[in-house]
Amino acid sequence: MPSFFSNKKLIILLVSIIILVALIGYSLTDRERVTGPEQVVRDAVGWVQTIFMKPAYAVAGFFENVRDIHHVYEENKLLKSRFEEYAQISVERNLLRNENENLKEMLELEESLHDYMIRTAVVIHRNPDRWSEYIGINKGSEHGVEPNMGIVDSRGGLVGKVRQVSEFSSVVQLLSDNDRTNRVSAMVSMDEPEYGFIEGYDEETGLLILRKLDIEAEIEPGQMVTTSGKGGVYPSGLLIGEIVAVEPDEYGLTLNAYIEPTADFYGLDYVYVIERTSTTLDSSLLEEEES
Repeated sequence: MPSFFSNKKLIILLVSIIILVALIGYSLTDRERVTGPEQVVRDAVGWVQTIFMKPAYAVAGFFENVRDIHHVYEENKLLKSRFEEYAQISVERNLLRNENENLKEMLELEESLHDYMIRTAVVIHRNPDRWSEYIGINKGSEHGVEPNMGIVDSRGGLVGKVRQVSEFSSVVQLLSDNDRTNRVSAMVSMDEPEYGFIEGYDEETGLLILRKLDIEAEIEPGQMVTTSGKGGVYPSGLLIGEIVAVEPDEYGLTLNAYIEPTADFYGLDYVYVIERTSTTLDSSLLEEEES
């Protein structure tokens, strides 16, 4: 009896396998119509796949987006660092170009100032509260610098004079300092030079004021103003600037001329210390300038 049931189960198993193989073979054949059971099975499988695939795609998309965001972040960091490097290189290039231009101008100026004893100096200090009044330079008494020596910039424009001297540095008073004792004996370059004094600086316009010119003098815009050499401090011929306007003074007795300075008082890096070699002075003008 046990062997009979055992053989029966074996027969049923073999028949089932044969039927399954036949169904598989039938389903693999190219047919235009699909049987009902196949449709049910395919739809059920498709529905289950849809349920599982949407979350799977969502998770995969999330991780892909995270990876893309990380990639964009890293790329942005790289571009930002390169942009900062470019900005730094651009700044360094501009500084080197400006320094090169200043040095070229100074070399040309040295040839034109052969009549004076000159010393190069670098601006090392500037007080923001007194920006238009004083600068500090890196030359002092150890280098032969003395009070009242003239200072010009790389273009030859008069900057001011040495006010205080230490052993290795000095303080320079700029022409733009409105101290009433800060005066320069100047002359207007024309067929018959006219003389006056630089007294004052208009901070709003950035112009120097040349006072005490003869009321009948034919002073016109465009004429150049230089040091006269008669004040005892500055040698003659140092450029001060160009006249841009002329008007009578408040009493109508003399003329005032407004001068656009040759020197850039706000952008000083390298300067020359000018030592006056001539000892010939106009004593009356010297006393007036120092008063």
